[in-house]
Amino acid sequence: MDFTGKTAVVTGGSRGIGRAVCLELAKGGANVVLCYAGNEAAAAETVSACEALGAKALAVKCDVADGEQVKALMDEAVKAFGRIDILVNNAGITRDGLLMMMKEADFDAVISANLRGTFLCMKAVARTMMKQRYGRIVNLSSVVGLRGNAGQVNYAASKAGVIGMTKSLAKELASRGVTVNAVAPGFIDTDMTAAMPEAAKTATLASIPMQRLGAPEDIAKAVAFLASDGAAYITGQVIAVDGGMAM
Repeated sequence: MDFTGKTAVVTGGSRGIGRAVCLELAKGGANVVLCYAGNEAAAAETVSACEALGAKALAVKCDVADGEQVKALMDEAVKAFGRIDILVNNAGITRDGLLMMMKEADFDAVISANLRGTFLCMKAVARTMMKQRYGRIVNLSSVVGLRGNAGQVNYAASKAGVIGMTKSLAKELASRGVTVNAVAPGFIDTDMTAAMPEAAKTATLASIPMQRLGAPEDIAKAVAFLASDGAAYITGQVIAVDGGMAM
């Protein structure tokens, strides 16, 4: 996939799935602007890895739930590279717990980062992409947003909401050459899943027909396809990359 001359903004791009997406787009020649919440060292390492692949890359600290910071992020991307062609909304958090014991603050924090953050980033690039009459927006949802999961009412709600926003914005922007799609990862081998108790990991593996966790690169390749010219006639879709878990 050739992304030469195109600029991609990837939120939560310093680690895990976000980092893999940055590297996959960099391999195709994209300019990469990654935003990170706090781990400056990880962000700098991802920038260096993108540059080692021959791409230009830039890291910007940004809280995606803050509208002013999101605007500054997009302005920085345009200032550096002149345009934004691809937006990958990957930034997200978890605050797990059973509903009866879930604190309102934990519900609000997850909705704010995962759902509001995706909304703000899409709003910030929509006008630019409409003027260009070209754009690719890829949102990271989750298998949990498709089928639910005990102990993740807040996370499931946020990721199901992302799907609703994806389909709605796809209808709004389709006539302007802008596609909006979502990827719904299953259980992927990241820091988030590494922190799960062993019993939970065992139960999770039993529910996956392929009997293994996915790799961040599995998600990155799906994201890159949806961001490519090869997916120009695909919009409003949700691609589950989950080893068959959500069948």
